[in-house]
Amino acid sequence: MDSLVDGNHTAVTGFILLGLTDDPKLRIILFVVILCIYLVTISGNLTTIILIRISSQLHHPMYLFLSHLAFADIGYSSSVTPNMLINFLVERNTISYFGCAIQLGSAVFFGTFESFLLAVMAYDRFVAICNPLLYSTKMSKQIYVQLLSVAYVGGFLNASIYTISFSSLFFCGPNQVNHFFCDFAPLVKLSCSDISIPAVVPSFSAGSIIVITVFVIVISYTYILITILRMRSSEGRHKAFSTCTSHLTSVTLFFGTITFIYVMPKSSYSTDQNKVVSVFYMVVIPMLNPLIYSLRNNEIKGALKRELGRKIFSQRNLQFCWVCCNNIT
Repeated sequence: MDSLVDGNHTAVTGFILLGLTDDPKLRIILFVVILCIYLVTISGNLTTIILIRISSQLHHPMYLFLSHLAFADIGYSSSVTPNMLINFLVERNTISYFGCAIQLGSAVFFGTFESFLLAVMAYDRFVAICNPLLYSTKMSKQIYVQLLSVAYVGGFLNASIYTISFSSLFFCGPNQVNHFFCDFAPLVKLSCSDISIPAVVPSFSAGSIIVITVFVIVISYTYILITILRMRSSEGRHKAFSTCTSHLTSVTLFFGTITFIYVMPKSSYSTDQNKVVSVFYMVVIPMLNPLIYSLRNNEIKGALKRELGRKIFSQRNLQFCWVCCNNIT
């Protein structure tokens, strides 16, 4: 049963996720495609984290922030993708009230954390390009930890706001969520209680975070652009700009889709469009980020080649030692 009796009302204790489509053939195709995307996401981001951790040449704030971005992408995608894959294989995908709260909270946490982290990475690029001589001072280990802490705390606070707002809602009627995960907006539509405060507070919180992070990114890149234009050397301008293109691409993809969903008027797009955009920024973008940063960054490509070369070299040494030992015996 997905409900229990509470006085004169029937309280919903579980929800049915309607998913992306009802077409059986399309569901199989989407299952294969999204499973492949998810596997690439996990392997690509894990590779990024491991490579940055084991390569001493990449132990700089820029790449350490990137490793946390990879962690956020893994968490963001994992908060919804496994359940979405199950939805493609079963006729009725149910999720408990508690499970829905966990999914909502984890998705909001990792999404908010990534928003703050992209702003922090923009500030890091601003310091590196506009104040290169003071970079070691302005981006010391202490400041790096403080900036990272702000991103984690911001994610936790926003996730807490959404989770508390969700728990304050009372559900007594239909329990079919018209989405592939427990998104807050379709859940609010199912609520039987007063939604004036529970709906406004999370929207204000999310909107404030988007405004603050975008403001930091815009200001940082405004100063970066001014500094680059003042450079006399075309080679210097190209090198400075090339260090920002990967981050700018990630920012455009992430905040572009977030803005489409949470800022544009609700009447301007349908629920199906909302689902497609949600798939893009929660499933596809986490896969693209490691590709964007690795393909356009010579230091990461160089570190990967070095580590692969060391592994191949060590394996050859082991094989050589094994052959020598056999010949001796």
